[in-house]
Amino acid sequence: VQLQASGGGLVQAGGSLRLSCACSGLPCSRYSMGWFRQTPGKEREFVARVNWSDGNTRYSDSVKGRFTISRDNAKNTVFLQMNSLKPEDTAAYYCAADNHPIGGSFRYQYNHWGQGTQVTVSS
Repeated sequence: VQLQASGGGLVQAGGSLRLSCACSGLPCSRYSMGWFRQTPGKEREFVARVNWSDGNTRYSDSVKGRFTISRDNAKNTVFLQMNSLKPEDTAAYYCAADNHPIGGSFRYQYNHWGQGTQVTVSS
């Protein structure tokens, strides 16, 4: 099982980035996928998720309206389009896979994790 996150980088406030998470070693289309983020000294927090069953999405209040999660099952890849970035979005971003048809919003609900990709937003 491997989740490979990429796409992080340094961007100015107001800019955009698109994160990707390539999934392998799983029947990835049958996993709900989520994005979480973490800054040093803080708990890893939920950002967004997309169900495998119906494609329904959910976002944290802090990113709603600015971030969009999507998936391409043919490519076993999940994306996180991040627009209107703010300095407080600076964090390591992690993708995760949940083998339930409806994905969760809590870290413990996810079975598999990728390595983080760093996003830094300058003011």
